[in-house]
Amino acid sequence: MESSESAPRILPAHIEETVRGIAALHAAHQRRATPMHRLVAKSVHLIGQPRSIAVLSLLLGAWVGLNIAAGHRAFDPAPFPWLQNVGTALGVYITILILISQRRDDELGQLREQLTLELAILSEQKTAKLIQLLEEMRRDNPLLANRVDHEAAAMSVPADPQAVLNALRDSNDDLATAESVEMPQGASDVANS
Repeated sequence: MESSESAPRILPAHIEETVRGIAALHAAHQRRATPMHRLVAKSVHLIGQPRSIAVLSLLLGAWVGLNIAAGHRAFDPAPFPWLQNVGTALGVYITILILISQRRDDELGQLREQLTLELAILSEQKTAKLIQLLEEMRRDNPLLANRVDHEAAAMSVPADPQAVLNALRDSNDDLATAESVEMPQGASDVANS
């Protein structure tokens, strides 16, 4: 019996192609990263480590301890205004780093969503084609009774993505209208605030 490590696992060609496509999507996203984006990503990764809280706690403790020990010669006497300023500045920088990093991650997420949508539309078109072929085969086969299947006929027509989008928008608009009609006037003001 061979181990799974010695025998390479072979995937069907269409799955391997999909895996390569997704890997290419990620690689292209990484290639488009500017040096500043890479620096931000590394900074966020470093700050996001559990040891960061330990290092920060040690630094805060040292700052307070040194100032208390120095007595009247303290460089930042209690209530530690310099420490507050440094903490505020670090908070702003960390927030900006996280926002930049999140924005870049959102770009990749949007690419994935677009890929998923395109694959779903393609799958729907393939399914419609399969239903068409099965219906043709049923009609052409003398051994099968020829009958009209309205549901299969409707399913054999690929969906128009724009028509689906318009129907979703209309449905959401109808739902929003129904909710605003059901909600009393004072409650809608509270909900919108």
